[in-house]
Amino acid sequence: MKPVLLLLVLAMTGSFAHSQTNISPSTTELTNLLKGNYSPSTYSISASVSHPDSVSAGLRSLISADSLKSYLVALRSFQNRNSGSTTTSATRGIGAARQWAYTKFLQYGAANGGRLKAGFLQFTQTMCSVSAHKNVIAVLPGNQTTDKSIVLIEAHLDSRCEGLCDISCNAFGADDDASGVALVMELARVLSQYTFKNTIVFSLNTGEEQGLYGSIAFATYLKNNSIPVKAVSNNDVSGNIFCGHTSSAPSCPAFGNIDSIGLRIFSLGGFNSPHKQWARYIKLEYKEQLSGLVNVFTDIRIMTPEDRTGRGGDHQPFSARGYTAARLVEANENGNASSSSPGYVDRQHSTRDILGLDADGDGVEDTLYVDLNYLARNALVNGNALAMAALCPSTPTASAAIISSNRLRVRLNGAYPAFRIAVRSATNDWDSVYTVPGTSAIATSDTITVPYGSATNFFVSVAGVDANDLESFFGAETSLTTGTVIAATAKGMASTTSATLTAPSPYEGIQLLQNSPNPFDEATMITVISSTDTYNGRAWINISALDGRVVQRIRLPLKKGVNEVMYSHGYGVKGTYICSLLIDGLPVQSRKMIFR
Repeated sequence: MKPVLLLLVLAMTGSFAHSQTNISPSTTELTNLLKGNYSPSTYSISASVSHPDSVSAGLRSLISADSLKSYLVALRSFQNRNSGSTTTSATRGIGAARQWAYTKFLQYGAANGGRLKAGFLQFTQTMCSVSAHKNVIAVLPGNQTTDKSIVLIEAHLDSRCEGLCDISCNAFGADDDASGVALVMELARVLSQYTFKNTIVFSLNTGEEQGLYGSIAFATYLKNNSIPVKAVSNNDVSGNIFCGHTSSAPSCPAFGNIDSIGLRIFSLGGFNSPHKQWARYIKLEYKEQLSGLVNVFTDIRIMTPEDRTGRGGDHQPFSARGYTAARLVEANENGNASSSSPGYVDRQHSTRDILGLDADGDGVEDTLYVDLNYLARNALVNGNALAMAALCPSTPTASAAIISSNRLRVRLNGAYPAFRIAVRSATNDWDSVYTVPGTSAIATSDTITVPYGSATNFFVSVAGVDANDLESFFGAETSLTTGTVIAATAKGMASTTSATLTAPSPYEGIQLLQNSPNPFDEATMITVISSTDTYNGRAWINISALDGRVVQRIRLPLKKGVNEVMYSHGYGVKGTYICSLLIDGLPVQSRKMIFR
């Protein structure tokens, strides 16, 4: 598989050297809504529905594969949605596409009491010889302004062919990213019928293919205006189920493989990452709210890296600015986007990224490259997570935990009807999520059992549960090892008060944990816990084959607390390797790593 250079690199050279300026919403009303400066009564609706169970069931019944297809057909009609394409034609180019999307958002608003407000985020950025650009946005105001946090879902409206700035080709971009645009638009249509605590924003970005410029503009605007963001979900390549000849790792196993149930979530970080916590929350809410309602269950896979190898997406400008963000993407991709390479025959980033074929010549497309039912299921995962995020209570501000043997004792603070305690050990996902009753606090004597036998290393996080049985986001992870006492402060951020970590002498207080996930297929997180700063700048992670051959050596800033590095060996490698912690060039601890 050929890695594809992240397009953001292009932003550093040539015609892409200028940063965005003049970033602003197209109307004063949109500005005030984004900033939370409005009266909720102005945007209220009679007989509103906001109970989590009702919203989940409604999403299940209202999201329509036929609606999704209608959006895809309409987007195809604009022929070329390159960021540098025409903005004056009513039928072709990025201008016609964004006007169509804006009109559809207006229609959804009109059908729901005028509550969904549509417009543009305008900005100046030279790309493909064009300087003025617009994202299409729609805002569904929350029913309170005490918490001004917004929840954002995005996709990119622009498309491309083999040439980055080719405006004359047919750049239909059916999967990349008309599929994501269709998903976002369908959720705007459906979610506009409900009332949420937090404001939901729908954004169709431009300039993604030239360097993530539309999302950079939006993230910059939010940051510059101190607008809090609860979470961001980016949907890019969302509807294909067929594995191409090439695919950006970690992805599909072989050409022709079909995966119509898998959905990958990429996000930044490992231990104590709010982005990974958001990915886990998406999966948990889908499992608990919809498992009894769906006929085909989506297999949500929480991935280790922030994105596929050598690739990038519109979630990254948000996470780079401190906002919680994740990318949701199909399990199987048809191509690795290296369309300028000789012999490239896949669809992604080419004129072949079309909706489908008329195989029998009867004038009707009977072979669709975008699987509509799969896309609808992905829309359901997204919509349910957005709804729960916009309805859920605030996260508990304090917790404390002690682990001893195989029992975990948790003290909780805050007036919640119940609490949920998530425990994670060797994977990116939670192993168990426990529910315990709560009033103002949990007594020191209350315990829950952790069924891990001899396991000694855990990551624990806590959420509050409201009267509708809906959990908040989970707070920061606390790293626990048998014999370690952790005292928590605001937002669950922990500090070690005493430690009895087991490690070989003379490096007492240092422990190399098992890499996670293990086995793994492309990337894995390597974690070292240290009770001291003594060895900071003196440590390395050494990856070697069983015959002693060094595969890679990675510098580890070994500071007090949890230290992480991500190791990526590339897709398709199999076998067992040795991961060693080196201090001053000497091996301290080692663990086996399995590549599958």
